[in-house]
Amino acid sequence: MGRYTHGHHESVLRSHRRRDVGNSAGYLAAHLTSGASLLDVGCGPGTLTVDLARHVAPGRVVGIDRSDSIVELATADRPGDVANLEFRVGNVYALDFDDGTFDIVHAHQVLQHLDDPVAALREMGRVCRQGGVVAARDADYEAMTWHPHDDRLEQWLATYRAVVAANGGQPDAGRYLLAWAHEAGFAQVEPSASVWCFATSRDRTWWGGLWSDRIVESAFADYAIESGRATRSDLDAMSAGWSSWAANRDGWFAVVHGEIICPVL
Repeated sequence: MGRYTHGHHESVLRSHRRRDVGNSAGYLAAHLTSGASLLDVGCGPGTLTVDLARHVAPGRVVGIDRSDSIVELATADRPGDVANLEFRVGNVYALDFDDGTFDIVHAHQVLQHLDDPVAALREMGRVCRQGGVVAARDADYEAMTWHPHDDRLEQWLATYRAVVAANGGQPDAGRYLLAWAHEAGFAQVEPSASVWCFATSRDRTWWGGLWSDRIVESAFADYAIESGRATRSDLDAMSAGWSSWAANRDGWFAVVHGEIICPVL
């Protein structure tokens, strides 16, 4: 399946818990109609899943993740007013649902971590009903860009991409989504792209801070050292680079995402 490079350190959850339909699933918004059933694959702590559930209420929504502990966390954090949502442990390669169960099958920042994203898309398509849609959005790390230049951030990007690849993933998944969807057998695919931009003082503090922490404290740090792609001093330098970027009033960072909507015919 591939190893999840980020893990579930607080610095990772800090990022995931900011996600909602507005900043992470705008391309899908037109399909989020009242009463639609939805499966959220790789739901993590469930913040985005909760917002999806609110959009389609009273439609049934299920969020799955392969981590028992993160499913427990998502369940514990589920707001009491969201009654149409449940969280389960699940495997995207063998979804525990009948054919055609859901109107929408969605994955956000998931396919980049899988060793067989095409097989995952096929399985997502299997549990989506005819007339429904499979949707995915993934970042493209090589396409990320920022100002001002800093060699420490260049080293971070090169190290991150190498570690994800070693873990069986594809860090530049955004650009491959269309091709993967075609290979998975979808006859029609609606591709698009969107960006996150971090340039205000508040956004720089948040984005730079979580990456500064993630580089030295999350599973990424362990994998980087274990694989020989970075030393502890290398990681400390990258972390300092993120802190310097965040403190610079001219700091600007763009994250490019690829997106696909695949109608099930």
